[in-house]
Amino acid sequence: MPTAIIADDERLMRDQIRLRLSQAWPELEILGEAKNGDEAVELVDQLQPDFTFLDIRMPGKTGLQAAQEIGSKSHIVFITAYDEYAIEAFERGAVDYILKPAETERLGLTVTRLKARLSSTPTDMGSMLTQLAKQMGIATKPVYLQWIQASIGQQLRLIPVQEILFFRSDEKYTSVQTATYEALIRKPVRDLAEELDPDLFWQIHRATLVNVNAIDGITRDMRGRHQVLIKGHTEKLEVSRSFIHLFKQM
Repeated sequence: MPTAIIADDERLMRDQIRLRLSQAWPELEILGEAKNGDEAVELVDQLQPDFTFLDIRMPGKTGLQAAQEIGSKSHIVFITAYDEYAIEAFERGAVDYILKPAETERLGLTVTRLKARLSSTPTDMGSMLTQLAKQMGIATKPVYLQWIQASIGQQLRLIPVQEILFFRSDEKYTSVQTATYEALIRKPVRDLAEELDPDLFWQIHRATLVNVNAIDGITRDMRGRHQVLIKGHTEKLEVSRSFIHLFKQM
């Protein structure tokens, strides 16, 4: 039985791709889903799918970067919403593509092509992927989150990441602290750490990320534990020993 994984940062798009694939290719078994490139690479290593459906633009590691790491371990199918330059490149290469939104007719053509490749060995397309990134204007460095959608009571708010002082997780929620209010999200710090610019947000504890520009200094409490002082805020954030090296330059 042919197998696949789906990687897209939008849950609704993952659901749509899964549904359309079940209609166009009922025999295809979806082994797992990923919401970013890092997770996709891990799933390919763990599950060894025949096909990997990758959204080109994802926070953190992009689909193109993930494809370069996956190499010849799996046949790549890109999910894209972009222009004819991408389509031309795909048509020339040993990959296929799905245009957002996933239309049944176009997906049927993709499935026909994939079935023909099932018996062949996946091709490592490193040079072609580099050229494709240039054609599409995708930077070689990761695309990081610029906004966070968080809840304040019953209200949803889009918060620019530059305005966030720190993130701190408990067992259920992650608090998003700005200079004037606190909001809540369900995404844990370990996922945020992969999706935020590491030059802007430092992980100082397994449950804490802090905006570098919000750091006022570092001190120690009575027990000798290091704590970060936040500009304009009374909160002190504990620093784990494994992250104290970040402050050697301060």
